[in-house]
Amino acid sequence: MVSFRKKKDLLQVGFVLLMLLLLNIFSNYFFTRFDFTSEKRFTLSPITRNLVDSLKKPVTITVFLQGDFPAGFKRLQRATRDLLDDYNAFGHNRLNVEFVDPMAGANQDEQTKILQDLQAQGIEPTNLSVKTESGLSQKIIFPAALVKCGDKQIPVKLLQTRIGLSPEEVLNNSIQNLEYTFSSAIKKASSGGKPRIGFTEGHHELSDLQLNDALRSLSDGFEVGRVNLKTIPFSGIEKLSLLIVPKPDQPFTELEKFKIDQYLMRGGRILWTIDPVTAEMDSLRGHGGEQLAFNKQLNLDDQLFSYGIRLNFDLIADISCAQIPVNVGNVAGQGQIQLLPWLFYPVLMPISKHPLVKNLDGIRTEFISSIDTIAVPGIKKTVLLASSPYNQKIVTPHLISLQMLEQEPDPKAFQSTPKTVAVLLEGKFKSDFKNRPIPEGFTEKIEMLAQSKSTKMIIISDGDVLKNQINEADGSPFPLGFDRYTQQTYGNKNFLLNIADYMTDDSGLINLRNKEIKIRLLNRAQIKSEKLYWQIFNNVLPLAMLLLFGIFQQYFRRRKYAA
Repeated sequence: MVSFRKKKDLLQVGFVLLMLLLLNIFSNYFFTRFDFTSEKRFTLSPITRNLVDSLKKPVTITVFLQGDFPAGFKRLQRATRDLLDDYNAFGHNRLNVEFVDPMAGANQDEQTKILQDLQAQGIEPTNLSVKTESGLSQKIIFPAALVKCGDKQIPVKLLQTRIGLSPEEVLNNSIQNLEYTFSSAIKKASSGGKPRIGFTEGHHELSDLQLNDALRSLSDGFEVGRVNLKTIPFSGIEKLSLLIVPKPDQPFTELEKFKIDQYLMRGGRILWTIDPVTAEMDSLRGHGGEQLAFNKQLNLDDQLFSYGIRLNFDLIADISCAQIPVNVGNVAGQGQIQLLPWLFYPVLMPISKHPLVKNLDGIRTEFISSIDTIAVPGIKKTVLLASSPYNQKIVTPHLISLQMLEQEPDPKAFQSTPKTVAVLLEGKFKSDFKNRPIPEGFTEKIEMLAQSKSTKMIIISDGDVLKNQINEADGSPFPLGFDRYTQQTYGNKNFLLNIADYMTDDSGLINLRNKEIKIRLLNRAQIKSEKLYWQIFNNVLPLAMLLLFGIFQQYFRRRKYAA
């Protein structure tokens, strides 16, 4: 009887071991995981799965987030590692992932050289304060990665900072944005042909130096150049995936407007960054601190109106604004420079949930105007950026002066509804040249379309949103969004890169920015008020239950074996 029972037990154990062996073999050929989180934080989107599954060449991802970090950065490191493990599983190990500490074992001179090399590749450092036994010490870390495929490499920023957010919220935003940043970088590095982006010229638009970082940043994933609408044939415009109009200062001819219109009718995408009012800080400083802000005549009003947009001739003064340096006096013959808020440099905090601006840092602008949307059938309008509720609209022409800096703004006078300054339009547009003759000078043989294919455009009422500042010492350009006075970096560059991705890619990759990971923080007030209760519940109750179990066990054992 005992021998039969032993055989039965051995068979059961052998069966379990066999099942485990088969399961292990099966798991080597088939990958899956079960995600029980409500927001599916550990599940890759179908877009990402298709992307990594269709890779033709191996991709190398070097993550520089390695070393001894505080808990927050360890969480970001762990989330990055877990995500890339999933990428590798769906990509059939075509991704070579390594985590490195670039500063490990390097002396001071070597660290300086490494820092310069990484910055040249678009990898920006972060100063981290680390608690030690002797106090706080500063450590340079690189919350970034580099994606390489062949001879192309794309930098990836892992830490997504934003003004006004707590460290927990910044970390959470960074983690939920990881899939988009890596998928976008992998696609740009592995794609064969680059989409073409053209910046218009010939109307006193922003110069190559003012657009230096915009052009350089876009060139990682796009073929970028300037487009002169007067001379370029229409067949050349048709090849563009995105046309950008960067702050024109002179009127467009009807021929140029026709080329833009028919480019849009054929499904072309357009980004307009237009100042409807002339106002410049250089003019203010060069004319005794005063300038008359007057309306520009760009000959675009009728065309934009037919598409559903009206740029207003006004300026928005906003209490949420950037600072500028001002000479406030002299001491011992030395000018005293102080940073003061300049109401005409609004900092726009994105509140829209659209993936173009979701979780972006503040956008720095200069002399922006308001935008009205016009009801046009078949066109969907989405407000991307707006001023703060503490703004004041100034109708132009209007004399503006640096003496305004001396006046403390009255909050009551600045309470107003937020003013729209950036709009996304999507749908089928009606041609501005419908029932009109083709302009004189257009000699190419094309079909004149009265309605567009389904397409999209973005209008921003500030041309300087794409302009990088210039170093006055050597004339070199600063990164887009960097303010040389406050040493603060705004979200302008990320905004431009998001626009380029959204306007040139129809796969829905940008929608990965909608991924949300909820922060489930403990209620500190409740913890404080119920501290004793939970201490007893977690410490005393388990011990009491264990003690009762022991007493009852002894009681039943005595009764059972008493006879």
